[in-house]
Amino acid sequence: MKTKKLGASELHVPVLSFGAATFGGGTNFFRKWGSTDVSEAKNLVDIALEVGCTLFDTADVYSNGASEEILGAATRGRRDKVLLATKMGMRFGDAPEDIGTSGPRIIRSCEASLRRLGTDHIDLFQLHAFDATASLEEVVATMNLLIESGKIGNYGVSNYSGWHLMKLISIADRCGLKRPVSHQAYYSLADREFEWELMPLALDQDIGTMVWSPLAGAKLTGKVGRHIAPPDGSRAATDASHYSNAERLWTITDTLEAISLQTGYSIPKIALSWLLQRPSISTVIIGARTSEQLRENLGATEVSLSDEHLSALEKASATRPIYPYWHQVATYAEKNPSSVPLTLAP
Repeated sequence: MKTKKLGASELHVPVLSFGAATFGGGTNFFRKWGSTDVSEAKNLVDIALEVGCTLFDTADVYSNGASEEILGAATRGRRDKVLLATKMGMRFGDAPEDIGTSGPRIIRSCEASLRRLGTDHIDLFQLHAFDATASLEEVVATMNLLIESGKIGNYGVSNYSGWHLMKLISIADRCGLKRPVSHQAYYSLADREFEWELMPLALDQDIGTMVWSPLAGAKLTGKVGRHIAPPDGSRAATDASHYSNAERLWTITDTLEAISLQTGYSIPKIALSWLLQRPSISTVIIGARTSEQLRENLGATEVSLSDEHLSALEKASATRPIYPYWHQVATYAEKNPSSVPLTLAP
């Protein structure tokens, strides 16, 4: 599988990586994503490694730590063959201090993740959300301390706004410390807001983008469409999926269905292939409950879409940017071009 550098780091990651949020099913919410046990996880890891999908991403809050524990068990004995990424910062416990990214909590969370993963280092340790109450100087210093101690290799963020991420970068630069190298963000044909500010920032500051939920919470799997209701019990039929404007979603799925008929490629392969060609993307995180789903999604790297197909997907998924981006496109594109085409259609 092709690899790319993760932002400005020396870490090379596969263009498709595996998301372990389906491991465990330890809460009512995460059971809607999946309940993969250790035996099933080992099989999925085997399949991923067969094709060079070596990066595995999880988080401490996924199934209350069970995802990390299962991933650790599934990769035991082959740690040198995998890259492990996890996240911290979301609420994990009932006490007031069991949420956020203060320095002491970052250290406690890292130590706990190391134990659950059964490893002595984490290749990429990520802040799962922006904590407006935390000292960013302390956050950056703590992440650098973990790097210096060898407990983590690099650090990144997830779900940050543009100013959140730029502020963190500027503080790291001002303090002469290592910057975050990645941003794990939601991006899909169904939701393209990432392109307005976060994509240009990633390109400008050399931040590697890791895309989560590339199939829009299972809405771009081919199992949902204008005349196809989500199957009972599927993720797309629950609150574990993401809200989408119905008519816009159907326009997108109609186009995906048409391209699938023309090319013979499956709908999820087409949706993933579109993402793989977008600017700033280092890796697209795919999840799977079954080996069949995983093999299918891993095949997205073999898809070749024509300019005509890409144009059709662009048109179907286009959405009007929020202010000030629509104003910039309409009045100053000559001096301030967007990273990708942005439509001004209502």
